[in-house]
Amino acid sequence: MEANRRPPLPRAFFERDTVRVARELLGHYLVREYEGHILAGRIVETEAYVGLDDKASHASVGRTSRNAVMFGPAGYAYVYLIYGVHHCLNVVTEEEGYPAAVLIRALEPVEGVEIMRRLRGRRPDVELTNGPGKLCQALAIDLRFNGHDLCRGEQLWIARGESVPPEHIVSGPRVGVRGDRRALTVPWRFAVRNHPYVSRPYPWKKGTSS
Repeated sequence: MEANRRPPLPRAFFERDTVRVARELLGHYLVREYEGHILAGRIVETEAYVGLDDKASHASVGRTSRNAVMFGPAGYAYVYLIYGVHHCLNVVTEEEGYPAAVLIRALEPVEGVEIMRRLRGRRPDVELTNGPGKLCQALAIDLRFNGHDLCRGEQLWIARGESVPPEHIVSGPRVGVRGDRRALTVPWRFAVRNHPYVSRPYPWKKGTSS
């Protein structure tokens, strides 16, 4: 695959509608330079978080020191810590000043797998990157990358892959979110159908559609 030889996606890719970006990120590669090695995985699951009215989004409370990156330019990493333990990686979308981002929920490991195994404590391969916290641990992504420019192609970036055909994509409600009925039901979680690295609960077992 040689993801390290692929250029990063241009900023214009992320300066678009967030839900569309979340869907179209499937099939591209998250790439990390780590201690002289390349770690990379194919994106197989994402979630969209859109605007101040999205009660599941960190931005729904307004701009804070924690979520400030979401209000900035597209193509930057928004990294946060949940439960005081797990890091989550998002990429900022749309125009500057409008808070929106896509959470990278799961990857298929394709390069640097042995290092990922070590970073994940020798977990089974199918559990290396099948969740947002897991993939951050596997690729050594932490709060140091909050505000990192993913379009520079240095240390951490998203490289161009191959688009996933619409018939192979499923969508459904986001996982583990809080908020109003809309926040709990909008089908803004996207995944490659029947892919073993998609996190649970599997969206194709919940009656969701593409």
